[in-house]
Amino acid sequence: MQTHARSERSTWIIILMMVLFILGKGLFVYLVVGDEGQPDWDYRPVPDVPGESPYAIYEPLPHRQHVRGRMGE
Repeated sequence: MQTHARSERSTWIIILMMVLFILGKGLFVYLVVGDEGQPDWDYRPVPDVPGESPYAIYEPLPHRQHVRGRMGE
């Protein structure tokens, strides 16, 4: 009977240690790696359409469609 009680106690100690480890890890991440809000630098608005971007490598098409053809169709 005593072996069963000792085994049960050991099982609960292991479970408690795992729970404490998970909570401690979560608390560590929350305090150390927490979000500090928006960064203070400015990215400048850069158009993401390749034909409008100043960094584009292709000539802009005569019409605003993305395919070549009559009137951009």
